[in-house]
This record gives sequence, C-alpha cells and structure tokens, in this order.
Amino acid sequence: MSHALVRGNPDFTLALTSGDLTGYIQAANRVPVLSAEEEHDLATRLQRDNDLDAARRLVLAHLRFVVHVARGYKGYGLPLGDLIQEGNIGLMKAVKRFDPEVGVRLVSFAVHWIRAEIHEFILRNWRIVKVATTKAQRKLFFNLRSAKKRLGWLNGEEVAAVAKDLGVKPETVLEMESRLSGQDVAFDPTADDDDDDRSLAPAAYLQDSRMDPAVLLESSDWEANRVDALQEALEQLDERSRNILAQRWLADDKATLQELADRYQVSAERIRQLENNAMKKLKAALEA
Repeated sequence: MSHALVRGNPDFTLALTSGDLTGYIQAANRVPVLSAEEEHDLATRLQRDNDLDAARRLVLAHLRFVVHVARGYKGYGLPLGDLIQEGNIGLMKAVKRFDPEVGVRLVSFAVHWIRAEIHEFILRNWRIVKVATTKAQRKLFFNLRSAKKRLGWLNGEEVAAVAKDLGVKPETVLEMESRLSGQDVAFDPTADDDDDDRSLAPAAYLQDSRMDPAVLLESSDWEANRVDALQEALEQLDERSRNILAQRWLADDKATLQELADRYQVSAERIRQLENNAMKKLKAALEA
C-alpha cells in the first residue's frame, strides 16, 4: 500500500505504510468516537464554511468503521490494507456529501459509499477476467458467494430460490455459480510450475496461425478472387449505374444524390433507386 499521512488533532498523526498495517489499525481504534452533537457541528462547519479541518476530524473518527467493513471482504484473497484504502476513499466521498440536517448519523450514510468502493475494487482485481459485468451479475457476485458458503453447490430448488430472492433469472444464477467455482489459469506458467500445469496451460495448445504461409496464401488468393469477382460484376452493369456506384462509394470525394440527379437530369429518388438496384445486382453476382 502506498504511504499516506493523515493529520487530525494536533497531538495525533496517523501513518499508513505497507509494513505497518497493525499499527495503522491500532491508531485508528484510538481515535475518539464523536458524539452526535460533535458530528453535527463538524458536518455543519464543512458544509457551510468548507472547513477542511472539520472534514479531517470526521474522516479520522470513522476510520475504525472502515477497517470493520473491510475485514468482511478478506475472503476474496485481496490484501486487507488495499481494501481499507479503497474503503477510506468511499468514506471521504461520503463525508463530502453528508448533510447533517437530514437527521441520520454519518456512519449510516457512509457505509454505502464505503462498500461501493470496496466492491468496485474487488470486481477490478479479484480475477484477470471479469466475473461481473451487468448490474444483475454484480448483485449476484456478492450475494451468491455468501450463499454458497452455507449451501455448497446449489440444487434446482436452491437456484430458483436465490433467483427469486435477488430478482434475476435462474440461468444467471447458474452462470455466476460456474464463474465463482472456476479457477484462473496462467497463460504461460513459469518453470517452477509442475508438468501438469505447463501441459494444461493455454500457451501449450493455443496456436497462432496468422503467419502460417498456407494461411497467408489462402487469404491472398481469396482476396484476389473477390476483387476479380467484383470487377466482373461491375462490368455487367450499364454505364450509368456503374458510374453512380463509383461516385457514391469509390470516389474520394463522394457525390450526393442531388449532385448525380442534376448531372443525369432525373430526381434524387430515381438516383437512389438506380443505386439500390445496382447494389442488388452486385450482391447477386458475388454470391453466385
């Protein structure tokens, strides 16, 4: 974790470093808890006067709560220090938006911001391949994981119950259960990995054939044949239709329907019809 220094009261300095997480947590727990009156006064000063010292005191007094929330996400295999740091970002966002006149304590308001930041961090870092991309999948990611701790693999009834409870389709539950149960595989294992890991890694059986001479020759021949077929199909069109297509699709400075209509002394709609008919003839010729 990067070094961060937070100052609150004159006699309090809180340093969070990569090697002193325990000291950080102990220091956070020593910060006095604010009374409702103190919290309201500080939040009012921040909202009315943009008092940064009041904001710092509000943040410092709630760092212990961030630690408490972050500990609930230790099962995702991510460093607790990183989870705390992301939760602190959510806390600071909450302090900035907190309205003391609403009548709720800051901790009740901030918990949603803290969890939102931690959730985003977990989704970005839990696996290389994202397991949750839609709103429904994000909801499932956190709720289904806790359900699986109690239930293990879900049967049909449990899948239906989870789907109904979370407001998603049973197919979405099954898909997320499969993603949560899968394991990440290194594309190219190191020499320290055993033989089975190296033989099953994607790098051992995924072949890049883009530079294969046979593939390159086939692609070149296919492209040449398509060009010849297109040229032959164009030659089957009458001169006017061929010129309309050339002016509308092949020229660097493409002509408008009205410009071609003025040139051939017809309506713009007639030019559009000629263009469509010519395109249909080309398509038929190329598909023959």
